[in-house]
Amino acid sequence: MDDIPFLGLVEVGKNIQSGKVSSEEVTQTILERIDKLDDIYSSYALVMKESALSEAKKADEEIKAGKIRGALHGVPIAVKDLCDTEGIITSCGMPMFNNRVPSRDSTVVARLRGAGAIIVGKLQMTEGALAMHHPDIVPPVNPWVKNRWSGASSSGSGVSVAAGLTYGSLGSDTGGSIRFPSLCNGIVGLKGTWGRVSRFGVFPLSDTLDHVGPMARKVEDVAAMMGVIAGIDEQDSTTLPDKVPNYLGEVSSGVSGVRVGIDYKYINNNTDDKILNAARACIEALKSGGAEIIEIEMPQTNNAVKGWVPLCVAEAIIAHKDTFPVRSDEYSETLKGFLQAGEDVTGAEYAQATIHRRELSGAIDLLHKQVDLIVTLTLPQPIPTVEEFSKIGEDAEAVERLIEYTSIADLTGNPTISLPAGFDNNGAPIGIQLMGPALGESLLCRAGYVFQKAYDWSEFKPEQSEI
Repeated sequence: MDDIPFLGLVEVGKNIQSGKVSSEEVTQTILERIDKLDDIYSSYALVMKESALSEAKKADEEIKAGKIRGALHGVPIAVKDLCDTEGIITSCGMPMFNNRVPSRDSTVVARLRGAGAIIVGKLQMTEGALAMHHPDIVPPVNPWVKNRWSGASSSGSGVSVAAGLTYGSLGSDTGGSIRFPSLCNGIVGLKGTWGRVSRFGVFPLSDTLDHVGPMARKVEDVAAMMGVIAGIDEQDSTTLPDKVPNYLGEVSSGVSGVRVGIDYKYINNNTDDKILNAARACIEALKSGGAEIIEIEMPQTNNAVKGWVPLCVAEAIIAHKDTFPVRSDEYSETLKGFLQAGEDVTGAEYAQATIHRRELSGAIDLLHKQVDLIVTLTLPQPIPTVEEFSKIGEDAEAVERLIEYTSIADLTGNPTISLPAGFDNNGAPIGIQLMGPALGESLLCRAGYVFQKAYDWSEFKPEQSEI
């Protein structure tokens, strides 16, 4: 058990629930690592040491009594700091909210607690879940290559898992904010179908684009977390009523007979050779697992991707109506400028973007009549440096290029999974993405697990994350 911090969530859970190690011991180990290392990584906005240890003691008592709640019981987990936590500050990456203390848990946090997970803290994020961190906040540092982007907006969620400072985390995704930090930090990120996971008590960026989902080292780990947080919620009328499958139980079911689509022209658009080879390796792994590989033609996506900004910015105005513009001096210039742009979006522009969005959704639905899964990318090029990313917002085309593969699934609401797929020439992670049909999360996890079995990048860990 010397390598406790880098075990998978499900694996450490089995050790806790079998009595091999106590939840209190594991939680104490994680808290000590946070104390020693997070001055370097800046992944936590707030550490909940006392409550975490209290919850761990309770978990040990329940487990000893034979009352095991499931795979997450006794396992330390952290949540993005836009998920409300009762009695605990939830600042959403915005210093103006440093005294914002919710009176109740968000649904996702309540469900994690109900499953016996140990909430060790709130994870740092970009300001208001947009792209950049507030100038008064130290951005989380990529544990693999410190000058590379750590992802947005769930930056702390990705860094904390990769650095062995938690076993799983919650992120949110509006244009790629689960999948970007998962890619950047070499972990797995699952964005479910829109409405699959409740957004009650989660501070919004764009209500019709926002998703909440799990991030962890292994596919089985995100499957276990999704099984806990998914499902209808009477507090969120947009949640789907469909029964939640046993994602963890199904994860090893394989992909025999699954139809996997690939559009080589679509993914090979000025794509880095290593990333392209990673996509091919995924296809070969799925083929070896019994999947049928079908060449497809992706629909035109440019118009919908161009429409992401007016949709997001117009809806962001609603999310910030209580504080903007009345407290505009407390916003960074980046978020302030974004919201000011939202005020200029016309009804016609929003309508046009909505039309393109619906057209894309229909085209993707038709494509899923031909195939079950689509192999695509998260980013076509290596992770940008921190300096390079800081300049992206100045170029509209660069923004569109950044989100061209991720924003599609936010616009359509289709589930996607980002999978680690090796490293570039500088040692920074690379990855690929799979997209499924509505409510296809289980299938995505099954396919991801097959790829993981062939190339288990979770066994690698950042050297500088070692004590």
